[in-house]
Amino acid sequence: MTGLGLVAWPPAPIRTERLVLRESEARDRAAFIELFASPEVGTYVGGARPRDELERSTPEVPGRRPGLFVIELDGAMIGTIELNRRDAHRRSHVRPDAGEAELGYMFLPEAWGRGYAAEACAAALGWFADALPGEPVVLCTQTANDRSMRLAAKLGFTEVQLFEEWGAELWMGVWSSVTPSG
Repeated sequence: MTGLGLVAWPPAPIRTERLVLRESEARDRAAFIELFASPEVGTYVGGARPRDELERSTPEVPGRRPGLFVIELDGAMIGTIELNRRDAHRRSHVRPDAGEAELGYMFLPEAWGRGYAAEACAAALGWFADALPGEPVVLCTQTANDRSMRLAAKLGFTEVQLFEEWGAELWMGVWSSVTPSG
């Protein structure tokens, strides 16, 4: 199962103090290619892809699918955020029926270290909480990815489990807009 089910897509652009989260457009194609060809970005997501392959295979309007936001700064794409349903075989036991939403993000290296990921992810999670109140979101990252581990903590994700996959230790956390009653 992919996408977010009953949520209307695309939503109106989401504006934060510095960023716009919006649907992909044709003008984003070069940035998509740069993102997937970047050795720095590829470090924790299976490696960079060959630029010539990306030039051939990237559609005119890349990333146009439910759950994917382009992150725009000053009119240019600096990254993406995705909220997609996890496949049943990747069950996390956060929901009894599996299929929980998973947050993923990638930013161009020149956008790192400026708080854009935290700002954009918080906005996407806020939108998700309004669209699907009370529904949990999971996030998986390699424990070696210090930046991503810090971002997960800053966003309020709490550890569910550690596991091995793709030859690395992965951390899974869960976030929910519902505050547990005490």
